[in-house]
Amino acid sequence: MKTLQIILITLSTLSGCTKQAGNLPAATNNTTTMPATDSLNYLALGDSYTIGEAVPQDQSYPYQLTNALNMQSFKVKSPTIIATTGWTTDDLIDAISKSSIHANTYDFVTLLIGVNDQYQGLSQDNYKTKFAQVLSTAIAFANGNANRVFVLSIPDYGVTPFANGQDSVIGPQIDQFNAINKSISVAAGVNYLDITAISRMAATDPTLIAPDGLHPSGKMYMLWINLLEPMVAAQLKK
Repeated sequence: MKTLQIILITLSTLSGCTKQAGNLPAATNNTTTMPATDSLNYLALGDSYTIGEAVPQDQSYPYQLTNALNMQSFKVKSPTIIATTGWTTDDLIDAISKSSIHANTYDFVTLLIGVNDQYQGLSQDNYKTKFAQVLSTAIAFANGNANRVFVLSIPDYGVTPFANGQDSVIGPQIDQFNAINKSISVAAGVNYLDITAISRMAATDPTLIAPDGLHPSGKMYMLWINLLEPMVAAQLKK
């Protein structure tokens, strides 16, 4: 298998595991690639939900999306990922600015960011400003084509064992942050996928939760891909 480029995925400490203020849980690995010239470039931007914290790499949603598209006869290279567990929207913006991909463009881009803004108690006003900024950057990475950018809503971790019964507080806050990213996404003309309802299914189906008691399992990511892959495929065919 051809090597691939995953940048800026670093090991970060999940202070949330000890229920201290800070980031949601952490740890991942780095891999580097030079993909084939006859295939599609995919950039995934985000945090722990993008790297697939606590599940094997091939079960993360960017890799499952790539595999699903390739099964439909698309030639998609292994994803380039800018994501680390615990990142806020500000962290993602900073990481992109320090990366080496500024001159690159991609055939499509996914973006899922904001859970750590909520978890760390950052203001919704800050999130509104910074999400608009990072979405603009995502569109630029897609060569200015908003139709090739796909925003995923923030999952509701309030239903997980990690939340320790705080779902009545966490859930409404997640909804507020999602109202912000959806409004900005719709105004920008990008594709928007609400996967929050799927994440809440974990309240009654523990198989949708990874072994760490917080992040989605590969099974949950597969449910996301059942909705995301047709959306991406439709745009790639245009």
